[in-house]
Amino acid sequence: MDATAKRLGTVLLACIVLSACGSGDEAPVLMNVRSTTTGPDEFAILPNKPLEIPQNLSSLPAPTPGAANRTDPSPRADAIAALGGRPDRAAPGGDVPSSDRGLLAYANRYGFGGDIRATLAAEDLEFRQRNNGRLLERWFSANVYFDAYEPQSLDQDAELERLRRGGVRNVSAPPAPTPGG
Repeated sequence: MDATAKRLGTVLLACIVLSACGSGDEAPVLMNVRSTTTGPDEFAILPNKPLEIPQNLSSLPAPTPGAANRTDPSPRADAIAALGGRPDRAAPGGDVPSSDRGLLAYANRYGFGGDIRATLAAEDLEFRQRNNGRLLERWFSANVYFDAYEPQSLDQDAELERLRRGGVRNVSAPPAPTPGG
């Protein structure tokens, strides 16, 4: 064996050994969409509500440091109002108000618990660890998201055709192709 082949084998062995030194505790990243900029995250910014001037300024409450402000965003109450609910009945901290316990019991009637998000997150982490890509894809941070989740994806064209054959109308779908056209 000549010196070049020996050097090449040593470099290859060193690369393999170094790749095995990675931390196994990290969740695999299937979709590499990390920002390379140091600027602010535009999705983390919530606009405040418009300022309101009351009719009587002397009726304003005393400021409370650390407490919520009337112009602070309240996405939970805003979502409830947008869906036609009454935000004043929403429980603080995400608790289920007593008025909604019947609805929650009805939604859980088939045995699905309240920890569905944690369960799905654990199952998805296990799935991503099993489908983390091949060796070179991991080395070069290739995007393996679409390959990993392809068996779970819906073929929208085939599903639209199935629905059309069943007589289901979908007004937002493109029109069915005309024969011969």
